[in-house]
Amino acid sequence: MESSITHLVCSRCGTSYGVDEKVTTCHNEDDGRLDIFYDYEIAKEALTKEKVQGRQGGVWRYFELLPVQNQHHIVTLSEGNTPLLRCEKLGHELGLGELYVKDETRNPTASFKDRAMTVGVSKAVEFKADTVVSASTGNAAASLSAFSAKAGLTCYAFVHEGASSGKLAQLACTGAQVVRIRNLETAEDPVVKMLKLVVAKYGWYPCPSFGPFNPYQFEGAKTIAFEIVEQLDWNIPDWVVIPIGGGGVLGANWRGFVEAEILGMVSGKPKIAGIQADGCAPVVRAFKEGQDPLSIEPWANPRTVAGGLKDPIPWDGDAAIKAMRDSGGVAEAVSDSEILEAQRLLARKEGVFAEPSGAASIAGVMKLVKAGVIEPDESVVVEVTGSGLKDPSTVAQMFPEPRLISARIEEFEALNAARQ
Repeated sequence: MESSITHLVCSRCGTSYGVDEKVTTCHNEDDGRLDIFYDYEIAKEALTKEKVQGRQGGVWRYFELLPVQNQHHIVTLSEGNTPLLRCEKLGHELGLGELYVKDETRNPTASFKDRAMTVGVSKAVEFKADTVVSASTGNAAASLSAFSAKAGLTCYAFVHEGASSGKLAQLACTGAQVVRIRNLETAEDPVVKMLKLVVAKYGWYPCPSFGPFNPYQFEGAKTIAFEIVEQLDWNIPDWVVIPIGGGGVLGANWRGFVEAEILGMVSGKPKIAGIQADGCAPVVRAFKEGQDPLSIEPWANPRTVAGGLKDPIPWDGDAAIKAMRDSGGVAEAVSDSEILEAQRLLARKEGVFAEPSGAASIAGVMKLVKAGVIEPDESVVVEVTGSGLKDPSTVAQMFPEPRLISARIEEFEALNAARQ
Protein backbone atom coordinates (compact mmCIF):
# COMPACT_ATOMS: atom_id res chain seq x y z
CA MET A 1 0.00 0.00 0.00
CA GLU A 2 1.15 3.53 -0.77
CA SER A 3 -0.35 6.84 0.36
CA SER A 4 -1.52 9.03 -2.51
CA ILE A 5 -0.87 12.27 -0.60
CA THR A 6 0.57 15.01 -2.85
CA HIS A 7 0.73 18.31 -0.91
CA LEU A 8 -0.85 20.54 1.74
CA VAL A 9 -2.43 23.99 1.29
CA CYS A 10 -3.33 26.55 3.97
CA SER A 11 -7.09 27.09 4.02
CA ARG A 12 -6.62 30.80 4.78
CA CYS A 13 -3.65 32.13 2.84
CA GLY A 14 -3.21 29.43 0.18
CA THR A 15 0.44 28.71 0.98
CA SER A 16 1.40 25.27 -0.35
CA TYR A 17 3.70 22.73 1.35
CA GLY A 18 5.30 19.55 0.05
CA VAL A 19 4.74 16.18 1.66
CA ASP A 20 8.38 15.97 2.77
CA GLU A 21 8.16 19.21 4.78
CA LYS A 22 7.58 18.40 8.43
CA VAL A 23 4.80 20.93 8.92
CA THR A 24 1.88 20.93 11.33
CA THR A 25 0.89 24.59 11.04
CA CYS A 26 1.08 27.29 8.39
CA HIS A 27 4.32 29.26 8.63
CA ASN A 28 2.34 32.48 8.25
CA GLU A 29 0.81 31.88 11.70
CA ASP A 30 -2.69 32.73 10.48
CA ASP A 31 -4.43 29.79 12.20
CA GLY A 32 -5.28 28.33 8.81
CA ARG A 33 -5.75 24.58 8.62
CA LEU A 34 -3.41 22.83 6.19
CA ASP A 35 -5.81 20.94 3.94
CA ILE A 36 -4.33 17.74 2.54
CA PHE A 37 -4.57 16.81 -1.13
CA TYR A 38 -4.27 13.41 -2.81
CA ASP A 39 -3.81 11.93 -6.25
CA TYR A 40 -7.21 10.32 -6.67
CA GLU A 41 -6.23 8.47 -9.83
CA ILE A 42 -3.66 6.53 -7.80
CA ALA A 43 -6.14 6.00 -4.96
CA LYS A 44 -8.81 4.71 -7.36
CA GLU A 45 -6.60 1.81 -8.39
CA ALA A 46 -6.22 0.60 -4.82
CA LEU A 47 -9.53 1.56 -3.21
CA THR A 48 -12.02 -0.32 -5.34
CA LYS A 49 -15.03 -1.82 -3.58
CA GLU A 50 -13.70 -5.33 -4.05
CA LYS A 51 -10.20 -4.57 -2.76
CA VAL A 52 -11.46 -2.59 0.24
CA GLN A 53 -13.79 -5.40 1.28
CA GLY A 54 -10.89 -7.82 1.20
CA ARG A 55 -8.93 -5.85 3.79
CA GLN A 56 -9.04 -5.92 7.57
CA GLY A 57 -11.59 -3.45 8.98
CA GLY A 58 -10.69 -0.19 10.69
CA VAL A 59 -9.24 3.22 9.93
CA TRP A 60 -6.17 1.92 8.07
CA ARG A 61 -8.36 -0.05 5.66
CA TYR A 62 -8.26 3.21 3.65
CA PHE A 63 -4.50 3.76 3.85
CA GLU A 64 -4.14 5.29 0.38
CA LEU A 65 -6.29 8.27 1.43
CA LEU A 66 -4.50 8.88 4.71
CA PRO A 67 -1.38 11.07 5.11
CA VAL A 68 1.07 8.56 6.63
CA GLN A 69 3.57 7.54 3.97
CA ASN A 70 5.12 4.45 5.55
CA GLN A 71 2.99 1.59 6.90
CA HIS A 72 5.69 0.77 9.45
CA HIS A 73 4.94 4.04 11.25
CA ILE A 74 1.30 3.13 11.95
CA VAL A 75 0.31 3.16 15.63
CA THR A 76 -3.03 1.42 16.08
CA LEU A 77 -5.30 0.13 18.82
CA SER A 78 -7.77 -1.44 16.35
CA GLU A 79 -9.85 1.72 16.15
CA GLY A 80 -12.69 2.23 13.70
CA ASN A 81 -14.88 -0.50 12.21
CA THR A 82 -17.68 0.59 14.55
CA PRO A 83 -21.21 -0.74 14.03
CA LEU A 84 -23.99 1.01 12.15
CA LEU A 85 -27.06 0.08 14.18
CA ARG A 86 -30.57 0.02 12.72
CA CYS A 87 -32.70 1.69 15.40
CA GLU A 88 -36.29 0.62 14.78
CA LYS A 89 -37.70 1.40 18.24
CA LEU A 90 -36.09 4.83 18.44
CA GLY A 91 -37.04 5.49 14.83
CA HIS A 92 -40.67 4.64 15.61
CA GLU A 93 -40.56 6.96 18.62
CA LEU A 94 -39.26 9.81 16.46
CA GLY A 95 -41.47 9.07 13.47
CA LEU A 96 -38.68 7.87 11.18
CA GLY A 97 -38.86 4.74 9.06
CA GLU A 98 -35.11 4.33 8.54
CA LEU A 99 -32.88 5.49 11.40
CA TYR A 100 -29.32 4.34 12.07
CA VAL A 101 -26.81 5.12 14.80
CA LYS A 102 -23.10 5.06 13.98
CA ASP A 103 -21.89 3.95 17.39
CA GLU A 104 -18.48 5.52 17.92
CA THR A 105 -18.55 4.60 21.62
CA ARG A 106 -17.08 1.23 20.52
CA ASN A 107 -13.64 2.72 19.79
CA PRO A 108 -10.71 1.77 22.07
CA THR A 109 -10.94 4.85 24.32
CA ALA A 110 -14.73 5.08 23.82
CA SER A 111 -14.92 8.04 21.45
CA PHE A 112 -14.46 8.89 17.77
CA LYS A 113 -11.26 10.75 18.66
CA ASP A 114 -9.36 7.48 18.27
CA ARG A 115 -9.76 7.77 14.51
CA ALA A 116 -8.01 11.13 14.60
CA MET A 117 -5.30 10.16 17.05
CA THR A 118 -4.20 6.96 15.34
CA VAL A 119 -3.32 9.15 12.35
CA GLY A 120 -1.92 12.04 14.39
CA VAL A 121 0.36 9.82 16.49
CA SER A 122 1.44 7.75 13.48
CA LYS A 123 2.53 10.98 11.82
CA ALA A 124 4.40 11.97 14.99
CA VAL A 125 6.33 8.70 14.75
CA GLU A 126 7.00 9.40 11.07
CA PHE A 127 8.33 12.84 12.04
CA LYS A 128 10.50 11.22 14.76
CA ALA A 129 8.85 13.28 17.51
CA ASP A 130 9.36 12.18 21.11
CA THR A 131 6.87 14.46 22.91
CA VAL A 132 3.30 15.24 21.91
CA VAL A 133 0.89 17.76 23.41
CA SER A 134 -2.86 18.31 23.28
CA ALA A 135 -5.42 20.95 24.26
CA SER A 136 -8.75 19.30 24.92
CA THR A 137 -12.07 19.12 26.71
CA GLY A 138 -11.05 15.56 27.56
CA ASN A 139 -11.79 12.95 24.87
CA ALA A 140 -9.06 13.97 22.43
CA ALA A 141 -6.47 14.14 25.18
CA ALA A 142 -7.49 10.73 26.54
CA SER A 143 -7.16 9.25 23.07
CA LEU A 144 -3.82 10.93 22.40
CA SER A 145 -2.51 9.63 25.73
CA ALA A 146 -3.49 6.05 24.89
CA PHE A 147 -1.88 6.10 21.45
CA SER A 148 1.20 7.83 22.86
CA ALA A 149 1.52 5.05 25.43
CA LYS A 150 1.36 2.50 22.61
CA ALA A 151 4.03 4.40 20.65
CA GLY A 152 6.26 5.11 23.65
CA LEU A 153 5.92 8.89 23.38
CA THR A 154 5.75 11.43 26.20
CA CYS A 155 2.32 13.05 26.28
CA TYR A 156 1.27 16.36 27.85
CA ALA A 157 -2.45 17.11 28.07
CA PHE A 158 -3.83 20.57 28.82
CA VAL A 159 -7.50 20.30 29.78
CA HIS A 160 -10.15 22.73 30.96
CA GLU A 161 -10.55 23.03 34.71
CA GLY A 162 -14.06 21.51 34.47
CA ALA A 163 -12.98 18.32 32.68
CA SER A 164 -14.94 15.30 33.93
CA SER A 165 -13.43 12.95 36.50
CA GLY A 166 -13.90 10.00 34.15
CA LYS A 167 -11.77 11.60 31.45
CA LEU A 168 -9.13 12.73 33.93
CA ALA A 169 -8.87 9.21 35.33
CA GLN A 170 -8.44 7.78 31.83
CA LEU A 171 -5.70 10.30 31.10
CA ALA A 172 -3.83 9.58 34.31
CA CYS A 173 -4.02 5.82 33.85
CA THR A 174 -2.54 5.95 30.35
CA GLY A 175 0.41 8.00 31.57
CA ALA A 176 -0.28 11.54 30.34
CA GLN A 177 1.18 14.53 32.13
CA VAL A 178 -2.18 16.17 32.83
CA VAL A 179 -2.44 19.91 33.52
CA ARG A 180 -5.77 21.62 34.23
CA ILE A 181 -5.95 25.21 33.01
CA ARG A 182 -8.07 27.90 34.64
CA ASN A 183 -10.85 29.34 32.53
CA LEU A 184 -10.47 32.88 31.25
CA GLU A 185 -13.12 35.59 31.39
CA THR A 186 -12.71 36.12 27.66
CA ALA A 187 -13.56 34.27 24.46
CA GLU A 188 -9.95 33.05 24.22
CA ASP A 189 -9.56 29.33 24.84
CA PRO A 190 -7.03 28.95 27.71
CA VAL A 191 -5.94 25.39 26.84
CA VAL A 192 -5.19 26.41 23.26
CA LYS A 193 -3.20 29.39 24.54
CA MET A 194 -1.12 27.02 26.68
CA LEU A 195 -0.65 24.64 23.75
CA LYS A 196 0.75 27.44 21.59
CA LEU A 197 3.13 28.54 24.35
CA VAL A 198 4.76 25.13 24.88
CA VAL A 199 4.95 24.33 21.17
CA ALA A 200 6.70 27.65 20.54
CA LYS A 201 9.14 27.20 23.44
CA TYR A 202 9.89 23.46 23.35
CA GLY A 203 9.10 22.44 19.78
CA TRP A 204 6.78 19.64 20.89
CA TYR A 205 4.54 17.96 18.31
CA PRO A 206 1.04 19.47 18.62
CA CYS A 207 -1.79 16.97 18.32
CA PRO A 208 -5.11 18.40 19.44
CA SER A 209 -8.23 17.35 17.58
CA PHE A 210 -8.53 20.52 15.49
CA GLY A 211 -6.96 21.16 12.14
CA PRO A 212 -5.09 24.49 12.43
CA PHE A 213 -2.52 22.89 14.77
CA ASN A 214 -2.34 19.44 13.19
CA PRO A 215 -3.74 18.67 9.72
CA TYR A 216 -3.07 14.94 9.85
CA GLN A 217 -5.44 13.85 12.61
CA PHE A 218 -8.29 15.63 10.77
CA GLU A 219 -8.04 12.95 8.07
CA GLY A 220 -8.74 10.06 10.42
CA ALA A 221 -12.34 11.08 11.14
CA LYS A 222 -13.32 10.95 7.47
CA THR A 223 -13.15 7.16 7.66
CA ILE A 224 -16.51 7.31 9.47
CA ALA A 225 -18.06 8.34 6.15
CA PHE A 226 -16.26 5.55 4.27
CA GLU A 227 -17.60 2.99 6.73
CA ILE A 228 -21.16 4.34 6.58
CA VAL A 229 -21.45 3.97 2.80
CA GLU A 230 -19.91 0.51 2.91
CA GLN A 231 -22.20 -0.59 5.75
CA LEU A 232 -25.20 0.67 3.73
CA ASP A 233 -24.11 -1.59 0.87
CA TRP A 234 -22.52 1.28 -1.05
CA ASN A 235 -25.50 3.59 -0.71
CA ILE A 236 -25.77 6.99 0.91
CA PRO A 237 -28.37 8.07 3.47
CA ASP A 238 -30.51 11.15 2.94
CA TRP A 239 -29.14 12.77 6.11
CA VAL A 240 -26.11 12.42 8.36
CA VAL A 241 -26.45 14.21 11.72
CA ILE A 242 -23.26 15.11 13.58
CA PRO A 243 -22.53 17.02 16.81
CA ILE A 244 -20.25 20.07 16.54
CA GLY A 245 -17.62 21.20 19.01
CA GLY A 246 -14.70 22.56 17.05
CA GLY A 247 -16.28 21.40 13.78
CA GLY A 248 -13.57 18.97 12.71
CA VAL A 249 -15.53 15.72 12.75
CA LEU A 250 -18.28 17.23 10.61
CA GLY A 251 -15.83 18.72 8.12
CA ALA A 252 -13.89 15.47 7.95
CA ASN A 253 -17.06 13.44 7.40
CA TRP A 254 -18.03 15.61 4.45
CA ARG A 255 -14.57 15.14 2.95
CA GLY A 256 -15.05 11.39 3.29
CA PHE A 257 -18.38 11.44 1.47
CA VAL A 258 -16.92 13.65 -1.28
CA GLU A 259 -13.95 11.31 -1.70
CA ALA A 260 -16.16 8.22 -1.74
CA GLU A 261 -17.99 9.70 -4.72
CA ILE A 262 -14.74 10.69 -6.44
CA LEU A 263 -13.51 7.11 -6.10
CA GLY A 264 -16.72 5.84 -7.69
CA MET A 265 -17.82 3.95 -4.59
CA VAL A 266 -21.17 5.79 -4.45
CA SER A 267 -23.27 8.18 -6.47
CA GLY A 268 -24.30 11.36 -4.67
CA LYS A 269 -23.76 12.71 -1.16
CA PRO A 270 -25.96 13.11 1.93
CA LYS A 271 -27.27 16.30 3.48
CA ILE A 272 -25.32 17.16 6.62
CA ALA A 273 -26.94 18.48 9.80
CA GLY A 274 -24.63 19.98 12.42
CA ILE A 275 -25.81 20.13 16.03
CA GLN A 276 -24.47 22.30 18.85
CA ALA A 277 -25.57 22.97 22.42
CA ASP A 278 -27.37 26.29 22.67
CA GLY A 279 -25.02 27.32 25.47
CA CYS A 280 -22.09 27.20 23.03
CA ALA A 281 -23.25 27.50 19.43
CA PRO A 282 -20.85 29.71 17.45
CA VAL A 283 -21.04 27.57 14.30
CA VAL A 284 -24.84 27.40 14.32
CA ARG A 285 -25.03 31.15 14.81
CA ALA A 286 -22.53 31.79 12.03
CA PHE A 287 -24.38 29.43 9.67
CA LYS A 288 -27.77 31.00 10.30
CA GLU A 289 -26.44 34.57 10.12
CA GLY A 290 -24.45 33.92 6.96
CA GLN A 291 -21.11 34.82 8.55
CA ASP A 292 -17.86 34.39 6.66
CA PRO A 293 -16.69 30.84 7.58
CA LEU A 294 -13.15 32.17 8.11
CA SER A 295 -14.35 34.84 10.54
CA ILE A 296 -16.68 33.05 12.94
CA GLU A 297 -17.38 35.09 16.05
CA PRO A 298 -16.20 33.24 19.20
CA TRP A 299 -18.73 32.31 21.88
CA ALA A 300 -18.18 34.07 25.19
CA ASN A 301 -18.62 32.15 28.47
CA PRO A 302 -19.86 28.80 27.09
CA ARG A 303 -22.13 26.81 29.39
CA THR A 304 -23.55 23.40 28.58
CA VAL A 305 -23.90 19.93 30.05
CA ALA A 306 -22.21 18.65 26.87
CA GLY A 307 -18.62 19.27 27.92
CA GLY A 308 -17.17 17.86 24.71
CA LEU A 309 -18.98 20.53 22.70
CA LYS A 310 -17.79 23.43 24.81
CA ASP A 311 -15.51 24.97 22.17
CA PRO A 312 -15.76 28.79 22.27
CA ILE A 313 -13.56 29.07 19.19
CA PRO A 314 -14.54 26.52 16.52
CA TRP A 315 -11.13 25.99 14.94
CA ASP A 316 -12.55 23.90 12.10
CA GLY A 317 -15.82 25.80 11.91
CA ASP A 318 -15.02 26.95 8.38
CA ALA A 319 -14.91 23.33 7.20
CA ALA A 320 -18.16 22.56 9.04
CA ILE A 321 -20.05 25.51 7.58
CA LYS A 322 -18.81 24.79 4.07
CA ALA A 323 -19.89 21.16 4.43
CA MET A 324 -23.39 22.05 5.57
CA ARG A 325 -23.81 24.64 2.83
CA ASP A 326 -22.39 22.47 0.06
CA SER A 327 -24.55 19.52 1.09
CA GLY A 328 -27.77 21.52 1.32
CA GLY A 329 -27.87 20.76 5.03
CA VAL A 330 -28.70 22.67 8.18
CA ALA A 331 -27.29 23.75 11.54
CA GLU A 332 -29.34 23.61 14.74
CA ALA A 333 -28.83 24.23 18.46
CA VAL A 334 -30.40 22.13 21.22
CA SER A 335 -30.89 22.82 24.91
CA ASP A 336 -29.31 20.89 27.78
CA SER A 337 -32.71 19.46 28.68
CA GLU A 338 -33.16 18.23 25.10
CA ILE A 339 -29.71 16.63 25.18
CA LEU A 340 -30.35 14.81 28.46
CA GLU A 341 -33.75 13.58 27.26
CA ALA A 342 -32.11 12.29 24.05
CA GLN A 343 -29.41 10.56 26.09
CA ARG A 344 -32.06 8.77 28.17
CA LEU A 345 -34.20 7.88 25.15
CA LEU A 346 -31.26 6.43 23.18
CA ALA A 347 -30.23 4.25 26.12
CA ARG A 348 -33.74 2.98 26.92
CA LYS A 349 -34.85 2.36 23.35
CA GLU A 350 -31.62 1.04 21.82
CA GLY A 351 -29.24 0.21 24.68
CA VAL A 352 -26.60 2.74 23.56
CA PHE A 353 -25.12 4.73 26.45
CA ALA A 354 -23.82 8.04 25.12
CA GLU A 355 -22.25 10.97 26.91
CA PRO A 356 -24.21 14.24 26.56
CA SER A 357 -21.90 15.44 23.77
CA GLY A 358 -22.55 12.23 21.84
CA ALA A 359 -26.30 12.35 22.45
CA ALA A 360 -26.60 15.93 21.15
CA SER A 361 -26.96 14.56 17.62
CA ILE A 362 -30.00 12.51 18.72
CA ALA A 363 -31.50 15.66 20.25
CA GLY A 364 -30.88 17.40 16.94
CA VAL A 365 -32.74 14.72 14.99
CA MET A 366 -35.69 14.98 17.36
CA LYS A 367 -35.83 18.74 16.83
CA LEU A 368 -35.38 18.59 13.05
CA VAL A 369 -38.09 15.96 12.65
CA LYS A 370 -40.55 18.04 14.69
CA ALA A 371 -39.71 21.09 12.55
CA GLY A 372 -40.35 19.14 9.36
CA VAL A 373 -36.78 19.57 8.12
CA ILE A 374 -36.21 15.81 8.13
CA GLU A 375 -39.10 13.95 6.50
CA PRO A 376 -40.47 10.66 7.92
CA ASP A 377 -39.55 8.69 4.78
CA GLU A 378 -35.93 9.88 4.66
CA SER A 379 -33.03 7.69 5.78
CA VAL A 380 -31.00 9.18 8.63
CA VAL A 381 -27.62 8.25 10.12
CA VAL A 382 -26.86 9.78 13.51
CA GLU A 383 -23.28 9.81 14.77
CA VAL A 384 -23.00 9.11 18.49
CA THR A 385 -19.48 10.23 19.22
CA GLY A 386 -18.66 9.25 22.81
CA SER A 387 -19.61 6.89 25.64
CA GLY A 388 -21.67 7.82 28.69
CA LEU A 389 -18.91 6.34 30.84
CA LYS A 390 -16.87 9.42 29.93
CA ASP A 391 -19.11 11.57 32.13
CA PRO A 392 -21.03 9.34 34.56
CA SER A 393 -21.60 12.06 37.16
CA THR A 394 -23.86 14.02 34.79
CA VAL A 395 -26.01 10.96 34.19
CA ALA A 396 -26.13 10.04 37.89
CA GLN A 397 -27.68 13.42 38.71
CA MET A 398 -30.76 12.54 36.64
CA PHE A 399 -31.70 9.48 38.67
CA PRO A 400 -32.20 8.71 42.37
CA GLU A 401 -29.66 6.52 44.16
CA PRO A 402 -30.76 2.86 44.08
CA ARG A 403 -32.53 1.68 47.23
CA LEU A 404 -30.60 -0.47 49.69
CA ILE A 405 -32.29 -3.55 51.16
CA SER A 406 -31.27 -6.69 52.98
CA ALA A 407 -31.15 -10.04 51.17
CA ARG A 408 -34.76 -10.85 52.16
CA ILE A 409 -37.60 -11.58 49.74
CA GLU A 410 -40.05 -9.61 51.88
CA GLU A 411 -38.01 -6.43 51.56
CA PHE A 412 -37.67 -6.94 47.80
CA GLU A 413 -41.40 -7.47 47.35
CA ALA A 414 -42.20 -4.38 49.44
CA LEU A 415 -39.78 -2.33 47.34
CA ASN A 416 -41.18 -3.70 44.10
CA ALA A 417 -44.74 -2.96 45.18
CA ALA A 418 -43.80 0.61 46.05
CA ARG A 419 -42.30 1.11 42.57
CA GLN A 420 -45.51 -0.01 40.93
